[in-house]
Amino acid sequence: MKIGGVSIILIGGFINFGLLLFQLLSGLHYIKVPFGVHKKTGIALVFFAFIHGLLGFIAD
Repeated sequence: MKIGGVSIILIGGFINFGLLLFQLLSGLHYIKVPFGVHKKTGIALVFFAFIHGLLGFIAD
């Protein structure tokens, strides 16, 4: 499963890392965002992490 020669699972990993880093920085108030944004990106993180893990499980 590749997009432009790059694995979908690798792309999902980068998305998860970005969301996780955003959650960490906004939770520690290094980045000032409203709580609603923090909450929605947390939900997106859970969704993308689930899909990332599922694709990794299926690919193996």
